[in-house]
Amino acid sequence: MTKPGEQYYPPGIRWDVEIPRGTLPGLLAQAAQNYGARPALEFRDRQITYTKLEALAETAAAALLAAGYGKGSSVALFLGNTPDHPINFFGVLKAGARVVHLSPLDGERALSHKLSDSGARVLITTDSAALLPMAEKFLAKGLLDRLIICADATWGASATPLAPLPNDPRVITYADFVKDAPKPAAWPAIAPDDIALLQYTGGTTGLPKGAMLTHGNLTAAEAIFSIWWAPNRRDGVIERVICVLPLFHIYALTVILLRTLRQGDLISLHQRFDVASIFRDIEEKRATSFPGVPTMWIALANDPSLESRDLSSLVTAGSGGAPLPVEVARLFERKTGLSLKSGWGMTETCSPGTGHPPEGPDKPGSIGLMLPGIELDVVSLEDTSKVLKPGEVGEIRVRGPNVTKGYWNRPEESAHSFVGDWFLTGDIGYMDQDGYFYLVDRKKDMIISGGFNVYPQMIEQAIYEHPAVQEVIVIGVPDSYRGEAAKAFVKLRTGAQPFSIEDLRTFLTGKLGKHELPTAVEFLDELPRTTVGKLSRHELRNQLTPAETQTVHAS
Repeated sequence: MTKPGEQYYPPGIRWDVEIPRGTLPGLLAQAAQNYGARPALEFRDRQITYTKLEALAETAAAALLAAGYGKGSSVALFLGNTPDHPINFFGVLKAGARVVHLSPLDGERALSHKLSDSGARVLITTDSAALLPMAEKFLAKGLLDRLIICADATWGASATPLAPLPNDPRVITYADFVKDAPKPAAWPAIAPDDIALLQYTGGTTGLPKGAMLTHGNLTAAEAIFSIWWAPNRRDGVIERVICVLPLFHIYALTVILLRTLRQGDLISLHQRFDVASIFRDIEEKRATSFPGVPTMWIALANDPSLESRDLSSLVTAGSGGAPLPVEVARLFERKTGLSLKSGWGMTETCSPGTGHPPEGPDKPGSIGLMLPGIELDVVSLEDTSKVLKPGEVGEIRVRGPNVTKGYWNRPEESAHSFVGDWFLTGDIGYMDQDGYFYLVDRKKDMIISGGFNVYPQMIEQAIYEHPAVQEVIVIGVPDSYRGEAAKAFVKLRTGAQPFSIEDLRTFLTGKLGKHELPTAVEFLDELPRTTVGKLSRHELRNQLTPAETQTVHAS
C-alpha cells in the first residue's frame, strides 16, 4: 500500500526504502576514506581536503578526551561559519561527547540559559569581536570552567574585527589546547542511539528547550535527503554547494554539511550573506547548488543586476527555514528560469519533513509531500489521536527515524509532545487529496523571522525593562523581507510618553539578538485579556485590522 503522494515520487524511489542509521564520526571517516584528496571545504579561497578535515577533527577529539570532555560531557560551540565549526563539531562527537550549538544571533539571556540547561562547562569560540566578548560574560557569570579560543587568522586574512584575549586562567587558545594531545589507544565506542546534539528550540515558557538529536536521527536525516535527491546526482560531477546558511542551524547542518560530505562534494563556506559574493561564487567559481532561506532569495530576486547575471552553472536552488512567499518563487523563476523548491521540517526532525518532487502537480503555497521514511498526518485539535480526512484542518503529526525522542531535562514536556510515537508539531494545516501538505497557522506563538525562531515571550520580558512600559504583547506580523517579524503592542505607564521603534530597538540592543528586535511598535490604551485576566495574543490578533498587522521593514 502506497503512502499519500507517493505516486508523484521520482522514478525508482519508494517511501518504504531502507533508511540507514549510523554515527556522525563514522560518516566523516567513510567520506575521508572514499574521497581523501578531494577538497571538502573552501574558505577564503583556501581548500581543506577530506583527509585533512578528518585529521583536524581527530586532533580536536584527542585534546578534548585528554582534558576530560568525553562520554557524558556537553561541549558548547559558539562559532560562525568558519572551518572551526566542522572541525570541532566532529571532534566533540568523536570524543563521545554531546555538541551544544549556541547561536551567535541570540542574546545573553537565551545563551546563558542554554549553557546552564545543557550542563556544558566548556565552550569553544573564536577571537572574533562579535563572539569573544559575549563568551567572556559567561566566564564572569561562572557558567564555564574552560573557554577555548580559536584564532580567526588561522584561515587567512580577513576584515573580521578581533577582540583581545582575556587574561584568565580558565582561558586557553585552541592552538595550546590541542598541542601535543595524545591520541587514545582506542576511541570511545559510539552507538546510533547516543545523543549527538542538543539543538535548542522554543518552549511554551519562552525559554529554549534542547531537542535531543541522536547520531541515528542525524544520519537518517542525511540519508533521507540523499535518497530524495538521488535523481539529481550527476555521474562524475563534484558539486560545489554554497553554504552561507549558519552551520549552527539544523537546516545547514543536515542539508549542507552532512549531506555534502557524504556525497564527496565541495562546501563553499561563507561567513555571511552578501549578494555580490554569492554572484561571484556562481559566475566565477561555477557553484552548482545554493540552499537558502526566503530572505536571501528576496534579496537576489530584487537585485537589479539579476537578469544580466550568468547563473548557468546553478543546477539546484532550494529554500527552507521559513515559508517561501509564492510571489518570490515566481519572480525568481521568471528572471532566471530556475524553479525554487521549498519544503518543511523542524529542529525536532533534524530538518527533513516534506519536499517537492522534480515532476508533479504545481501546488503554489504547498510545503510538498512527505519524504521517504517519514510519515505525516493531520489530527483533530481537540483529540490528537483522531486522524482527519484530506482537506480537514488540524495539527500536523510526524514520525520517522529522524524524529527526536524528546527534550533535554524536560520529561513532562517531552511526554506532552507525543501521541504514542507520533510527534505533535504544533503546526496547523491540512493534506489535500494528492498527498500535498499545506500550513495555515501555528499552534504555538513562535515567530519565524528570516528562517530563525523568535519567541515573543523572550522579547516581552526584555521590553518590560523599559521604564515607560506597563504591559506589552508581542506577535508576529507579515514582513516583506523576513516573511514574519515581531511587532510590539504596548500599554504605557501613566504619564509616560510614546517612543519610536528606533528608540525601542536601541534600548533592546544587547538584551536580545538582532533577529529578535521588533520591527514595529504600536501603543494601545488597553491590551486584551482572557476571561481569567491574562494578556491574550489570540484576542489581540482577532481585534486587529489588516492594516494593523502590517509592518515596515526595519533593518
